[in-house]
Amino acid sequence: MKKISKLDEYLFDLNGYLIIKNALNKIELKDLNNILDKLKNTKNDEWAGHVHGHNYGGKEGLNLQQIYEAGKPFEKLIDHPSWINHMLHFVGGKGTFDHLHGPLFIDENFANIRGPGEAIGIHSGNPEGLQRNHYRYQNGKFHCSQVNILLALTNIGPGDGGTVIIPSSHKSNIVHPEFKDNKMLKGGKVSSAEGMTGAKEIYMKAGDALLFVDSLCHGSAKRINKGERRIVVYRYGPSWGFFRHPYRPSKDLLSRLSKFQKKINFQKSKLVYDTIDSSDFYTTHVDIRFRSRINIPFFLRSLINFL
Repeated sequence: MKKISKLDEYLFDLNGYLIIKNALNKIELKDLNNILDKLKNTKNDEWAGHVHGHNYGGKEGLNLQQIYEAGKPFEKLIDHPSWINHMLHFVGGKGTFDHLHGPLFIDENFANIRGPGEAIGIHSGNPEGLQRNHYRYQNGKFHCSQVNILLALTNIGPGDGGTVIIPSSHKSNIVHPEFKDNKMLKGGKVSSAEGMTGAKEIYMKAGDALLFVDSLCHGSAKRINKGERRIVVYRYGPSWGFFRHPYRPSKDLLSRLSKFQKKINFQKSKLVYDTIDSSDFYTTHVDIRFRSRINIPFFLRSLINFL
């Protein structure tokens, strides 16, 4: 597993992102792209097994949600040695309540295939103040609510529609004055983030990875070259997180994962409810349809019988 250097810590804190060169090898790239070759014609809102064709409403290309359901090559990305230590370190929480049910949680994972004329507008940023994606460093530890790994499965250079970030915007308290003119659009309209003052387009070789905190303001440039830009994104957060979309890992997937991988992908509140439901000592009267993911009331069976 790759170790985190003091320089990694400094640059991540300063800029909000890191580039990991050669995160994937040639065999991994080939295996991942072979699967995407079979899925690339999936339509929006169409299912291909447990993978869902998805679009945010603009002209950002095809998102293949739940891509870790697409086979072993994508399952291996869950705890890949090139970045899992970075996720554990920057999400943080070791030795705290955040690690009670596991070290991490993946709330979204998808592949994106983008062609000429397609892009995604600028979004996120610290001024939104969202707990879901905030950045924090306290008492010598990182505590980030969401850290993303973005993997280039094709070379991404000028004209290829690279990811655009605004360095250090994860600490900004002011909305970028050009944000509204470059933000994500719906209704099949295209918007992009290149040309924004202070923005940086990230060029990557196939196999490289961009690791960034989600509160960093980001989007993409418009692809003007022929062919496709292919990326994969896995979003990691603390164990108490919950799924961004209504997708859930299938029973087939969970049966194949290692114990550590399951902890990263399983709904944590279900572990508690399953323990209560199978216990002779505890009980709960909350109907399964109305159970909270955060507040889990339970009682001693002996006390209920006594009352």
